[in-house]
Amino acid sequence: MAARILVVGDPFWPSSVLRQTFAPLESLADIAYVDVVDEPDWVPATQSELSLREVIGSPRQVIQALDDHDILVLQGAPVSDAVLDAAPRLRLVCCARGGPVNVDVAAATARGIPVVTTPGKNADAVAELTIGFLVMLARRLPEVVRHVESGGEFAHDNYEGARWFGHDLAGKTLGLVGFGQVGRRVAARARAFEMRVVAHDPFVAREAVIAEGVEPVDLDDLLATSDAVSLHARATADNAGLIGRAEVARMKRGVLLVNTARLSLVDEAALADGLRTGQLGGLAVDVVSPSPDVGRHPLLAFPNVIVTTHIGGATIETLQHGGEMAVADIERFLHGEPLRNVADRAALGPTGVALTGR
Repeated sequence: MAARILVVGDPFWPSSVLRQTFAPLESLADIAYVDVVDEPDWVPATQSELSLREVIGSPRQVIQALDDHDILVLQGAPVSDAVLDAAPRLRLVCCARGGPVNVDVAAATARGIPVVTTPGKNADAVAELTIGFLVMLARRLPEVVRHVESGGEFAHDNYEGARWFGHDLAGKTLGLVGFGQVGRRVAARARAFEMRVVAHDPFVAREAVIAEGVEPVDLDDLLATSDAVSLHARATADNAGLIGRAEVARMKRGVLLVNTARLSLVDEAALADGLRTGQLGGLAVDVVSPSPDVGRHPLLAFPNVIVTTHIGGATIETLQHGGEMAVADIERFLHGEPLRNVADRAALGPTGVALTGR
């Protein structure tokens, strides 16, 4: 009997763009597609549901689509213990994101169900956006665009650019806080701009950083020497507020700061103070506190700020890459080969191959 796969799309990762990606599995399994929708009235009630974060839809929507499926694939839909129990044959969960925050991994492990993820699926997209932010800040594009859009004069004089002198990136020092999948790609692109790149990441060996042509430094040195600082650390309880008033004060005056990682890494009030005093010469954030019900976001009071709507991974290629990584691990699973991106290795046998029973 062929394996049965349920692919659960959502508004960000719609099944309509995944069918071609999952086509290579059609000779190995029966594939069904469904999409969950946002369900703002759903309130987590059980301990399992309360452990889930960043979900789209509700467990009820997933349960309604489940039958005797062997493999469940999703990106933002919630996977609680009730979801796992609704499919007695379930043997594998594929969460197409870097971390399975919307999956009760402990419940899956207890049932012998491995959970695989797709780390780095959006790394190229986020790295490219980061470099774009750096160019825009260095060349003062936020100020120039606001000048033009507000009715300011332009195209009257060959020398009017004198009002907007910025900086080249070449020869400047870029400090990367975090040197994982995204950080390494930002470094490669920044070096192509002839920037000097330094990095701080306590979880990456110095030799691995040096191998990428990047200088490993401690955080204090990075803050003191960098002309631009870009954040790429995964959010943890230990690094909440990593960049606060003290850290901003240790930076070079006029430093450019980019955050395409997580909001929890920064103290927004400290950033606003840094912009107000000129300690920060420019700020670009793809992750930010919610916009107010009335008025503008406080950071938009400053002309040298870019705020975007969490678009770091919002590319078609990111969606496809996540699907391709999921397909690759599903193929390994179906052929009895070791899985690659496993979040709960306790659910595997000693050889790294998924167990067949719960």
